[in-house]
Order: sequence, then structure tokens, then C-alpha cells
Amino acid sequence: MTRTIHIGCGAGFANDRPDAALRLAKDLAGRNGQRYLMLELLAERTLAEAQLRKRADPALGYAARLFDFIEPILEICLEHRIPIITNGGAANPQAAARRLRGLLGARHAETRIACVLGDDLLQADAAALEPWLPADLPSAGRVSINIYTGADGITQALEQGAQIVLCGRVADPSLAVGPARHGLGWARDDWTKMAIATVAGHLLECCTQVTGGYFAHPGIKDVPDLANLGCPIVELGEDGSLVITKTRGSGGFVSERTVREQLLYEVHDPRRYLTPDVVLDLGTACVRQQGENRVEVSGIQGHPQPETLKGLVGLRGLWFGEGEISYAGPAALARARLARDVLLQRFAQLAPQIEPWIDLSGVASLFNDSRGEYLAQRLEHAPELEDVRVRVGLMHPDRDLIDALLGEVESLYTNGPAGGGGVRRHVSESLTTQSFLIPRDEIETSLEWY
Repeated sequence: MTRTIHIGCGAGFANDRPDAALRLAKDLAGRNGQRYLMLELLAERTLAEAQLRKRADPALGYAARLFDFIEPILEICLEHRIPIITNGGAANPQAAARRLRGLLGARHAETRIACVLGDDLLQADAAALEPWLPADLPSAGRVSINIYTGADGITQALEQGAQIVLCGRVADPSLAVGPARHGLGWARDDWTKMAIATVAGHLLECCTQVTGGYFAHPGIKDVPDLANLGCPIVELGEDGSLVITKTRGSGGFVSERTVREQLLYEVHDPRRYLTPDVVLDLGTACVRQQGENRVEVSGIQGHPQPETLKGLVGLRGLWFGEGEISYAGPAALARARLARDVLLQRFAQLAPQIEPWIDLSGVASLFNDSRGEYLAQRLEHAPELEDVRVRVGLMHPDRDLIDALLGEVESLYTNGPAGGGGVRRHVSESLTTQSFLIPRDEIETSLEWY
């Protein structure tokens, strides 16, 4: 009989729904065989934000809502021996482990918590790291330097009995590759099996996107009970079979269409998708409905892992300002366009070095249209609207200058078109990122136990 493991995903980003993760944990508890629950809680900028929290308080730096997800599922997962694997350790897995150890207390003193370390290079030797960083990368303002590591550390932790694995910037699919290697005994250089495990992780990593979220389109792609989507679960067989389903009794659905969309989501080249564990080839992949909310994926191929790993640098030093004002009633669009023109003239006079973004929400607010080229195309076919909001975006190292320019939005009350109202102004620090490649033999992961 083919051995099968179950891997469920309870979060696809930092502000996902903890109640859905709790339903997932209860569902996994009722299934047979080895089960795992992964939580994907990072995005491109969240590590930089986490480093800033860690800098302000050494007891912080893990994903801000990590414990919103872990606390409700903890007892269920421990009782039913369901390991929890998450990248929610973010910039400070050790701090998360210490808090978790305190939460477990004497009752669960035997619970093994592993931190997978090695991705964070912020304190690494600068001379050794510099050859791999972009040549034009400023040395000032770096708040995070992390490498997208693979599944080795997760696999090792699980093999040594970890019930909770806290990672930093491990690649998203690797959260499932580690359990696949542990639960099925797959070799790290069996490229076909690593490709299958990576597909499992890729389908799971955005959580409810594959069960109907980010998919729904009324009248074209209707999704039942969108307000209560179920988390996805992959059934992975030691023979390489892969079936994706979802939490029983939940909203949404799993279909060939949802799976195909997620399979290609953020994949730059379907024939050569680079991950730390394998080069994934989806060129011959086959997606087939097996039953209600059950879809099989087969025909997956893999090639040897890349010789380099992706790194990401988080940078601070810029301020981002937003200002908004609304126009309503007859000729609202014409008045909003006039307000935009006035602002462009004022910004050119006061700060010609800044290129502003000025959108008309609902008319043209896509494609970073700072020059207004997309807006000009849209206006040729735009209907007459009676509710238009002008939105301004400004970025510069000088916060005082940003504040002064946002004052021009508010000045439209008495210096702009008729009927403007609802002004909103907001300034926040802008964190940007730059990526780079580094030879994989420069990176070594390690485990720290709590």
C-alpha cells in the first residue's frame, strides 16, 4: 500500500485568517497517516520591517501575527503529532522560540522547538559578502540581508524530532519540501521527487488562493461561500502521486481551474522555475479533476538545483507620502483632471526633482502611470463619472519636503476645482528591496533548539 502524507497550509501571508488555520488543524487531526501544518507568513518587505522591530526591541522581530496563528492550533497539533513548520520566525526565530517555550510551560516541557538559521546575513562579514551584492547598492540604510534557503534545515529538524520548526527566509515551497523529504524519505537529489514536492509547496504557499481566493469573478468564476474559504491540503504519495483538496465542510472549492491558476502564479518560466531545492519543469504537467474538491497533478519534471541562491536586501532612507481628495457630482471627472493638472504644475515649481504619481482612482490607477500616458488612453473611453478620487504618491529622503508637498493637496480646498472634499494625508517610511545572487556554497544553515 502506498504511503501517503498530508500537508496543509494555514496561512498564505502575514495577515491571513487564523480561524481558517484552526479549522485546518482540526481537519488534519481527523486524517490518517503522517500530517504536517505549514504557515507561510513572509513577503518581500516583511523581513525588513521585522528587522526594524527587532532593532527597537530584541524580544521582537518574528512575524507580527505569528502567535495569532500558532496559539489556537498548538494543543491540537501537539496532541495529534502534527508538526508545525513556518517561516514566521522572520528576523528573529530565537525570540519566537523563547516566547513559545514560555507559552508551552512545564506541561509541554518535552516539546522540541527548532530554529533554522543561516539565512540572515545582516551581521555577516562585509568584505566576504560585498562581492555578491549589487555594485550600486548603498552601504547606508541596509536593514536586512537574507537568503532564500531551501528545505535542508527543515528536513534535518524534523528528522531530529522537532514538533515546531521556526524558519526565517526559507523559500515558500520549501515549507512543504522539508515535510515531503521527512515523511516519505525522498532523497534531496531525486530531482523528480523534489519537483513534485516543490509543486505541492507552490500550490499550498498562498493558502486559500488555490481554494477560490484571488480567483472569484462574479458570473464568470463563481466561488461558493467566499467568506469562509477552506485551507488547502496536499495528499502526497511515496510513488510521487499528488492530490490537492481542502478543509472539509468549508467554503470555496478546488478545481482544475483554481489549480492551474495557482500552478502558474508568479512563475517566471514554467519550463525552468528556479527554487533552492530544484529547477522545476511544468512543461508536461497534467491537471485532472479526481472528484469533488480533489485535483490530481502529474507529469512534473525536475532538474538539478541552481548553483546560486537568491538574496534580498531591505533598504530604508526614503519617505512615502500619500494625499487624496474627492470630487463628486456632475463633471466630477473633469474637475478631478483639473485638480491633477494643478498639482503637477505646483509640484514642478516647488520640487522639480521629484516625479509624482497622480492617479484618478477608478479611472486610471494602474501601471505606475507617473507620466499620465495610461490615463490619456483611458480618458478616450472613460464614461462620465460622478465620483472620482484623486490620489497623489510622493517619495523622497526629505520628510519635511514630502509634508510640504502634501499640503498642496489640502490647498485644493480653496485653490482648486469646485467641490473637492475628503482630504487625507499620510506619510510613512518606505522600505525598498534589491535582489542578488550568491553561490549556494557560501550559505550554510544550522539548527538551534529550544
